[in-house]
Amino acid sequence: MSHFPDSNDTAPAKPSLWALSPLLVFFLLYLVISVTVRDFYAVPVTVAFTAAAVWAVLITRGKSMAERVDLFSSGVANRNILMMIWIFVLAGAFAQSARDMGAIDATVQLTLRLLPDNLLLASVFIASCFISLSVGTSVGTIVALAPVAVGLAEATQAGTGMMTAIVVGGAFFGDNLSFISDTTIAATRTQGCAMRDKFRANVKVVFPAALLALACYVLLGWNVQSPPMGDAPIEWMKVFPYLLVLATALAGVHVMVVLTLGLLATGLVGVGMGYFSFMAWFRAMGGGMTGMGELIIVTLLAGGVLALIRYNGGIAYIIGKITSHIRGRRGAEFSIAALVSMANLCTANNTIAIITAGPIAKEISDKFHIPPRRSASILDTFSCLVQGVIPYGAQMLMAAGIAQVSPLMIMEYLYYPLILGVCSIAAIALAPGRARRRRKS
Repeated sequence: MSHFPDSNDTAPAKPSLWALSPLLVFFLLYLVISVTVRDFYAVPVTVAFTAAAVWAVLITRGKSMAERVDLFSSGVANRNILMMIWIFVLAGAFAQSARDMGAIDATVQLTLRLLPDNLLLASVFIASCFISLSVGTSVGTIVALAPVAVGLAEATQAGTGMMTAIVVGGAFFGDNLSFISDTTIAATRTQGCAMRDKFRANVKVVFPAALLALACYVLLGWNVQSPPMGDAPIEWMKVFPYLLVLATALAGVHVMVVLTLGLLATGLVGVGMGYFSFMAWFRAMGGGMTGMGELIIVTLLAGGVLALIRYNGGIAYIIGKITSHIRGRRGAEFSIAALVSMANLCTANNTIAIITAGPIAKEISDKFHIPPRRSASILDTFSCLVQGVIPYGAQMLMAAGIAQVSPLMIMEYLYYPLILGVCSIAAIALAPGRARRRRKS
């Protein structure tokens, strides 16, 4: 849970709206053009972020070009960014190895045999919610379930984007509630409240949203039909790598260890059982790693762009504007929600967004007598909400890379984050406008 590195800790610029313009460049090139021409592949996300990166370097003032590039590189070299790169590399190697040895097909066949067709979408959502709640990481959940979800989509003719979106939505359910989630830890520490209190506050908003999303997936999946399975036997040895990944993830093992164990399992089972040769396993790993190339490039570019936005005063501008006109408790809660949401847009990392906005949120909550559990809940909920829908977040990029679809194809079916957003806003709007003053001890 670290913020962007301080390797270039010269005094940052004053708050500046202009510092946020690289995000506008990205959105105009990627989202607006794609929606206008109705082609989600019209503008490669790498090109859009390269343009934003060039613009961010050019608008940085008071530095030589070499120093601007150093600032950009400090964001690229952030340890959170590099950790994601290693996860992407291992995930690509595991996914391709599992696919080549037949693990994904075998797991899909097992799933289709165990679950009724009309509850398939709802079951995938429940599984994603349960796993993410257990492991406390949305990335780990997506790594474990997204390949199977893609296989299910192909087998049932359900949309790949929709099936992947179901996994992503469920992954953020657990990320928002789990006691071992880094967002939960960051939110409770910055606000000074117990995890169980924050959990109780979150459940009142998150659980109804999850039930509504589940109802949507039941209705959407009511007519889903899987192909006849016949009497083909279940190939348990091919399923073993995924069972190992799920078991170790549920046990709370670090995601990199989970992927390494899964990768070794594909080699031992695949080569040992004759599903592919030793060299074919190596080729599968290499192909999976290089297949994550676009995802890795976007992650690196995003880290550099967001570091320059922070240095140039973009986040400081957001904090100043949002906190300058607060009136009453309801306005204070909306300000905390807006503060962490904008910080998340500028950092593409919900934990970093909470750490950035947390101290300011604590000051606001103390001034307007907002209980710490409430401010912690707002920080966690809205950071996860924004992280779940931005196309350049690590989770979205991971899911899109595994599914081989545009992030916009996934965003089209992200019902849970949208429902969560409506429920969260309604919870603030309908809450009492003025809190009782705390009694003096």
